[in-house]
Amino acid sequence: MTERIVVVGAALLDAGRLLAARRSAPPELAGRWELPGGKVEQGEAPEAALVRELREELGVDAETMERVPGEWPLRPPYVLQVWTARLRPGSAAPEPLQDHDALRWLTHAEIWDVDWLDQDVPAVRETLPKLDAGTRAR
Repeated sequence: MTERIVVVGAALLDAGRLLAARRSAPPELAGRWELPGGKVEQGEAPEAALVRELREELGVDAETMERVPGEWPLRPPYVLQVWTARLRPGSAAPEPLQDHDALRWLTHAEIWDVDWLDQDVPAVRETLPKLDAGTRAR
């Protein structure tokens, strides 16, 4: 059995909204939307990888909160794991710095207004209750 490589995604939450990032590369994914993130490097904890990837891709200082239940296959040997995350106080606003050309904060009502990558759809569904909780908490 080949070793699987974990790709982490962030369900970045703010005021009852979820951040979606539009891919600019590779060509077969360009124009579709995803939860931002990236590969976990050798010896790196998934949570640390997610914080690093959000800094590299979006220029933000974020913290992970909790793992979203489930794991979703990507092309072998990759699997997607998702954590909820939030911006730390004083963080810059997210900017599409790497691999993305647009960002959108989506409310619960807008969540399906974007063309999500197929593998992100189950994770987005799992995150919806957290979106509702975030709205109620304010």
